[in-house]
Amino acid sequence: MRKLIVWATAALSALTVVQAYAQSPALDRIKNSGVLRVGVKTDYKPFGYLDPKGAVVGLEPDLAADLAQKLKVKLELVPVQTANRIEFLQQGRIDLMIATMSVNDQRRKVVGVIEPFYYAGGTSLLARKSAGIKTWEDVRGKDICGTQGAYYNRAVAQKYGANIVAFPGNVEALNALLTGSCVGFVQDSTLLASIISSGEAKWNDYTTPLPVQDLQPWAIAVPIGELNTAYGDFVRKTVTQWHASGYLIEEEKKWGLKPTEFLKENQTKLAAGK
Repeated sequence: MRKLIVWATAALSALTVVQAYAQSPALDRIKNSGVLRVGVKTDYKPFGYLDPKGAVVGLEPDLAADLAQKLKVKLELVPVQTANRIEFLQQGRIDLMIATMSVNDQRRKVVGVIEPFYYAGGTSLLARKSAGIKTWEDVRGKDICGTQGAYYNRAVAQKYGANIVAFPGNVEALNALLTGSCVGFVQDSTLLASIISSGEAKWNDYTTPLPVQDLQPWAIAVPIGELNTAYGDFVRKTVTQWHASGYLIEEEKKWGLKPTEFLKENQTKLAAGK
């Protein structure tokens, strides 16, 4: 009952935000068309991918659906890739983007970065369950697969003394891990979560045993001119409510992701109104 009240209050509050501020061009278009167009990934399970029937599903499509429901409009999911997601937003082909976008100064110059952030990824390690790796110190002196140019490599090598064996891409590095050339593969925690949740039998004996380090936050993005309008404020308020109500933690669990301190800390902080 308490959870129902929280959700009802959140929905009413989000709708009130939209009504209370001056209309924005984005909100005018969304309301007039009755459709919210959201750019999402379709190749990054469980955040956004195609199910066996070809439907776009995942944690991020769920977030998009909740935004559309609060606006009382239909949802159109538009497949995007890392290479074109910002371009789609700038060209007006989508109204917002929820597509595993990490935040940096350059991106803040071209899109409206919504805070609070809704998720975060960082440095993680994929290893065979029998490898006996329980702490980051356990990689000292061991061969660890990596991809050339990844920032994770230097940090793990310098801080923990791992011997990084760098490969041109993820496919080569993962094949080396499977053949025993390395005892682990260092990469972004969300990519490794995607591998573990893929359901492929070859990964059944593998796990991500270590705490994630060097978190890089992910943000929803709106057109840069909409960041400080009623539309941007609506999205900002909604993400805050997702954290405060525990909705993002529920989504994390629903899609088989390991609990993250990032969501726990934000839920505690924002539920207390800090």
